[in-house]
Amino acid sequence: MKYTQQLAGRALIFASAMFAANFSVWTLYAVLGVEIRGQLDLSATKYGILLAAPILSGALLRFPAGLLVEYFSAKKLILLQMLLLLPVLFLLPYIESYGAHLLAGLWLGISGVSFVLGIRYISPWFERRRQGTAMGIFGAGNAGAAITLALAPAVQNWFGREWIGPAYGFGIVVMILLFEFCAPEETRYMRSRVRADIRNQLRPLIQIKVWRYGLYYYFVFGSFLALLLWLPNYYLSVYKVSTPAAMALTLLFVALSSSVRALGGWFADRYGARTVNWSVFWVCLVCLFFLSYPPTSMTIHGVERDVHLNIEVGIELFTLLLLVIGIAQGFGRASVYKALHDNYPGHMGSVGGTVATIGALGGFTLPVLFGIAQDLVGIHSAAFMLLYGVLAICMLVMYLAIQREGYQQRLVFARQNNFLHDADRSSATLTDR
Repeated sequence: MKYTQQLAGRALIFASAMFAANFSVWTLYAVLGVEIRGQLDLSATKYGILLAAPILSGALLRFPAGLLVEYFSAKKLILLQMLLLLPVLFLLPYIESYGAHLLAGLWLGISGVSFVLGIRYISPWFERRRQGTAMGIFGAGNAGAAITLALAPAVQNWFGREWIGPAYGFGIVVMILLFEFCAPEETRYMRSRVRADIRNQLRPLIQIKVWRYGLYYYFVFGSFLALLLWLPNYYLSVYKVSTPAAMALTLLFVALSSSVRALGGWFADRYGARTVNWSVFWVCLVCLFFLSYPPTSMTIHGVERDVHLNIEVGIELFTLLLLVIGIAQGFGRASVYKALHDNYPGHMGSVGGTVATIGALGGFTLPVLFGIAQDLVGIHSAAFMLLYGVLAICMLVMYLAIQREGYQQRLVFARQNNFLHDADRSSATLTDR
């Protein structure tokens, strides 16, 4: 099989569809969790742990998957990963206890490795100047969460909750068949590349830059995951909307954030990954400042009368700010992976897997921390206060990195000038002689 643009396009289309299908499974507890919390009367902390169970196993499996995909066919590993999902999906109707739901969630987390496998699958098909756009299109498979927010409630209404798992199981079977027969295998050139040994694959991980990218991805992807899991219950608890309305508003956030990822990749190709990332952080910082503000009642004692003020973020402003954050996160997810490919094109399995693991760990730790913060502080907006702090750390780290690189560049420039100056003096001395 020879490389063609048509094959590259097919690889990207079916990889994106595969990732969307897996992401819909990975975020299935965003819908099921609301029902389970009501049935089992879970605290906010226990609810956060339940939501985070699939994310935890998916995060932990991403790194070894990133190493494996450097040595084995990405397509075959993707097919194996989807096959492993089928048993738990068909068993979901028979699960009742909290512990069993946690175990099922950990099993569903296998779907989370599809991102690492898919990134490694598509990256050899595209040249460097198109990597940002290609990975942005692939990353739009995050819209799989929107599929779940729309499809799972519909299946529940039509057939009952017990059919949600089997319906997803049949969907994954269809995706396995499509990917097996329609997605192209690596070309002979790709297969003939010399595989680096594991030491070479792990060598970049000692660089602090890799872990900085991981921190950035912890926010732009980890907080996206955490919010899509947390928002349905947030809308229900804070704004007292109906369950369909809560799912629809969360769906809007997920769909918009996922759909702009391809555009974010194009911007990263055109203007540079760091420029896009820095802009993303500033936009999110402003929005999170307002989202963090809890409902407040204030009495101002005036000269003749008291003035009573009630300050709170209404559902319209809340949703608007949330959508802006979602768009920014979509741009940020694309720009981080564009930067990774620019710096580590030969290590997208190991380095990409490491960064993806850190990002997914954000999707695990943040819902748990949201629940703990809410239980301790007693304020719903404590979740956004926590995100504000995480983002502040990301921005501080990026600022210090920019300053350090600027200092190093100035130092190199000064040394070059001194070298040229010394050379000119030597030349002048020889001329005088």
